[in-house]
Amino acid sequence: MTDVIGIQTKVGLALGSGAARGIAHIGVIKALREADIPIDMVAGTSIGSIVGACYAADAQISVLEEIAVTSNLRKLTGLLDPKFAFIRSGILHGGRVENFLKSIIGDIDFKDMAIPFSAVATDIKTGNDVIINRGSLIKAVRASISIPGVFVPVNYDGRYLVDGGTTNPVPADVARFMGATFVIAVNVLNDPKKRKHLGLTGDKKSSKPPSMFNTLIQSIYIMEYGITRTSILKADIIIEPDVSNIEAYEFYRGTEAIEAGYKAAAAVIPEIKNLLGNY
Repeated sequence: MTDVIGIQTKVGLALGSGAARGIAHIGVIKALREADIPIDMVAGTSIGSIVGACYAADAQISVLEEIAVTSNLRKLTGLLDPKFAFIRSGILHGGRVENFLKSIIGDIDFKDMAIPFSAVATDIKTGNDVIINRGSLIKAVRASISIPGVFVPVNYDGRYLVDGGTTNPVPADVARFMGATFVIAVNVLNDPKKRKHLGLTGDKKSSKPPSMFNTLIQSIYIMEYGITRTSILKADIIIEPDVSNIEAYEFYRGTEAIEAGYKAAAAVIPEIKNLLGNY
């Protein structure tokens, strides 16, 4: 922690949603650690909750980084668990994702984490964002990543929860609520107009309309981008890696995403140190 004129400054890190683009969060954390920027608490939404939880569990990011750079399409496909019996609620049940997270950080409780952490989800009935900071970490993350229509909603304390990105894509306010006096927000939702293509067509032009899945994901992306422009104003500093060339499902492009995150964070570290010094 930073101590300035007797006032203890607590740095909070807010990691936003963005599916595969959110792997850039790993590069951001790596750059901050190398620069000795303290991270006293973490708030995460969707993919930001996965990266945030893995880091906050033991204050390390190396294991998750190794997984991100060595995963290929075949390995990632193995995490899918379509449950056609639940098709009216969502395509994927999410059980394999939970097992994957357990293999990395174990089935631990929030109270056992090295760094205070909060996951953000959305109550599908009320439309309110839900801050989860107690109980099972794995279940909280599972709720936070539940993309509507893709994952089956999670029943959490009698409420059905979906992806936190639908209401709070970059939870800077949650980090502040946790007690942070200085908030670093990481937004990987680049301007939709920067995208060169939509769907599985690569850089090739196609007269075919996008698939149902890509239409759904892009619609959510556009909605979250609009919300983000307001939510990030609650942060003291904003890091925005350029991952516009990475599609939402391209988790196998971890190396590129991490490099983008590292580069974006390294560019603003002098400003962060200056602001912390004057805080």
